[in-house]
Amino acid sequence: MTFVQLIDCRTSRFDEMDRLMDTWVEQTKGKRTATHAVVGKDRSDASHFVEIVEFPSYEEAMRNSGLPETGRIFEDMVALCEETPTFTDLDVVRDEQLNPATSRQFFERAGRSETDLVFEGFSDDYLEHVPAYPGDVDLEGSRQVYAGWSQAFDLAFRVDDQIAQGDQVCTRWTLAGRHKGDFLGIPATGQDITMTGITWHRFRDGMICEGWWQYDRAGLLEQLGVLGE
Repeated sequence: MTFVQLIDCRTSRFDEMDRLMDTWVEQTKGKRTATHAVVGKDRSDASHFVEIVEFPSYEEAMRNSGLPETGRIFEDMVALCEETPTFTDLDVVRDEQLNPATSRQFFERAGRSETDLVFEGFSDDYLEHVPAYPGDVDLEGSRQVYAGWSQAFDLAFRVDDQIAQGDQVCTRWTLAGRHKGDFLGIPATGQDITMTGITWHRFRDGMICEGWWQYDRAGLLEQLGVLGE
């Protein structure tokens, strides 16, 4: 279970504390178990800071606390604070990342739902970038591309991995299906195919407003007998 520790402190020497955190990151390279750290400043009190540190589990957090580098840095941090920092230990009981869920929903619906439902989470000014296309594609163009793929193949996406960064989500996926209709001038072969790819989605106001697609088109054509092995 993911574990989060909140460190609440007051200091007028945050620049020094910030450098101290950089030192800890450098000294614990290859040893630390923390996976994510965020520091927030109280908008109503410029000396009030809260650091949020995430760990894979409570046990990993305790192992991190036992590092000698952590102990030394903590002592230096206390010296910079106006009072002893307080710690709050939290077991994460719900972790819902909304943008990745919207991207995942798109892939789960593709091949199983009507086109309008598949593109339900997209903004009206959506723009798509694919190296195989002669230019960028708008929402209507993307619908048409999807309809073409659906006509040519029985589609089923599997989401393999997702990572989120800021307003963007990257999804690594695997497509499986059967060639049932014309594709790039290739008549239906009945061939079962698989294809892997990566898609970046950019979000605005909770909607997918831009997409970048990279996929193994050459491998797909090889499976359809167009390219030699």
